Amino acid sequence: MAKQSGFPAKVQVDDSTNTLRDISNDVTSFEISTPSGMQEITGVDKSALERLLLLADGKVSLKGVFNPAANVSHDVFKNYRTLLAGQVGRTTTIDPSGVVAGSARLTMELVFSGYDLSRGEDGSLTWSAEGQLADGTVPAWITVP
Repeated sequence: MAKQSGFPAKVQVDDSTNTLRDISNDVTSFEISTPSGMQEITGVDKSALERLLLLADGKVSLKGVFNPAANVSHDVFKNYRTLLAGQVGRTTTIDPSGVVAGSARLTMELVFSGYDLSRGEDGSLTWSAEGQLADGTVPAWITVP
């Protein structure tokens, strides 16, 4: 598959009942980060840095337009603190260029640390939600079959 744009993207997040919900229509932007820790291990006999790759992490930042309808963004995030027994986090799936054969998909289990609403001076009502890796599984991109 050739180079792709970022539309139409698809974003899905588990709600508090562990049901994956498509919130793509409410999301206006997202950022994905899959960093790893680094340990400097440079000996005094070196002239350049040496490093070891450490634990992997995953983070997602979502921003969107407030929508109080059933089974969309507000429903998903309003109970972000509510976790079912045994639930470690919320499945979050992002298809940055849509669900098309050969495109990329990232799925991670995330703990969302907040659901913030903001009312602009112009009357706009928007939200943001930040999620971080929850279960110790290394984030992995797959190719949509």
